Amino acid sequence: MGRRGRACVVVLGDIGRSPRMQYHALSLARQMSLEVDVVAYGGSEPHAAILEHPSIHIHTMVTQWLTFSRDLPKILRPILLLLKPLIQFFTLLWYLCVKISSPDVFIVQNPPSVPTLVAVKWASSLRKSAFVVDWHNFGYTLLSLSLGRSSPFVSVYHWFEKCYGKMADGSLCVTRAMQHDLAQNWGIKAAVLYDQPPEFFHPTSLEEKHQLFCRLDKNLCQPLGVQDCVSNGIGSQNIDETLFTSQAGTNIFLKPNRPALVVSSTSWTPDENFGILLEAAVMYDRRVAAILGEDEEVHRKEFSDGRHYLYPRLLFIITGKGPEKEKYEEKIRRLRLKRVAFRTMWLSAEDYPSLLGSADLGVCLHTSSSGLDLPMKVVDMFGCGLPVCAVSYSCIEELVKVEKNGLLFSSPSELADEFLFGNKEHSFYIVPVHAIGDSLTISGSLSVQMLFKGFPDQCDALKLLRNGVLEMGYSARWATEWEEHAKPLISEAS
Repeated sequence: MGRRGRACVVVLGDIGRSPRMQYHALSLARQMSLEVDVVAYGGSEPHAAILEHPSIHIHTMVTQWLTFSRDLPKILRPILLLLKPLIQFFTLLWYLCVKISSPDVFIVQNPPSVPTLVAVKWASSLRKSAFVVDWHNFGYTLLSLSLGRSSPFVSVYHWFEKCYGKMADGSLCVTRAMQHDLAQNWGIKAAVLYDQPPEFFHPTSLEEKHQLFCRLDKNLCQPLGVQDCVSNGIGSQNIDETLFTSQAGTNIFLKPNRPALVVSSTSWTPDENFGILLEAAVMYDRRVAAILGEDEEVHRKEFSDGRHYLYPRLLFIITGKGPEKEKYEEKIRRLRLKRVAFRTMWLSAEDYPSLLGSADLGVCLHTSSSGLDLPMKVVDMFGCGLPVCAVSYSCIEELVKVEKNGLLFSSPSELADEFLFGNKEHSFYIVPVHAIGDSLTISGSLSVQMLFKGFPDQCDALKLLRNGVLEMGYSARWATEWEEHAKPLISEAS
């Protein structure tokens, strides 16, 4: 490829929570036989494939000052807002120009844009290296979520992002909608590199499910608050039995009265409104009780004698870290739900794909600050054979094919309905919603079937979606997509 045989992947964030950039590093090492330096913050552990590859070298930037900044008085925080990008800028320059060997190409994640794009552009000029931007979203739109679109800080940020983005020797982006916007409004020609699941995201075998649930059993048995429909009467000393599975000799079985497992991965930030899922869960709980005419005594008897009714218990496992996690955990503790339970946890990079492959449904709450990016978590879910219910926005149908591999919703009520109804008496319409500024416009309509009625054996709609995911195949895994779209661009740029 070039004279040095090196590449540098730059992430101004936690590398363990930046899967796409981890996959870039793996592909540069495996498919281009390069030595790869990863410059990023620490925090979460990257996947074992990254840590164990002899050609990938992780350089963790110092983050102690970030912790110190949280203890500053409020009066000094505006000064910190100005100092923070300057400190990050000089830290990045030190690592990119001094700490690592000179690379043929820098590949940088955007956002964040400031000071990342500026620092990487300067470093690429000083070291005579190519400069490639991987556009995941637009940084100024994320900043506007907290400051508002009219803020002068957002305008300045937008200028830096556009100016330095145009200086790149090559650009990748995540959707065709973003590719069009970059070309029309930014004057940037970008190649679309769709997120694809790597090889370690695949359907989970029954044995792997049992092993995972054995590892997680203690966490699953501990409710957020008082006892719930999952913690009540479980936690047995039998090491061959979990909430979902049972082992007899060498045979492993899925329990017929197990709860339906719903997984959602969230960053607990304003652009992923977890309140939607919480409201939908409450609605499901109340509607099932009303449909079945169920009271507390019936509810207790149902689970004590192992029976299951037309609609199952739902266990929501929410993975991820973020600023609003504790706020929503406190809301969950105050709920008194009979048929729904929540667990929040952070899983290892190896256990997370196993959980996706063990679940019955994925829920994605990502709404996109720009309306032009796609949630990678959905790609991972599809790679594990998991159908998805996702919030509808402008370009999500590039990924979620309605009634083939998933469903879309635009309100808590619609999501609760997707869990429940299937016959004509209870049919409803789900509408794709397109964000324009702070308003919503509605276009199109689509009849939707229920998902969990008759779980686990008689839920035909859920089975059709799962079969649709598996039939679509996702045979174009990350390595194939990267070889076709990213490798030629990087080779030409450098």
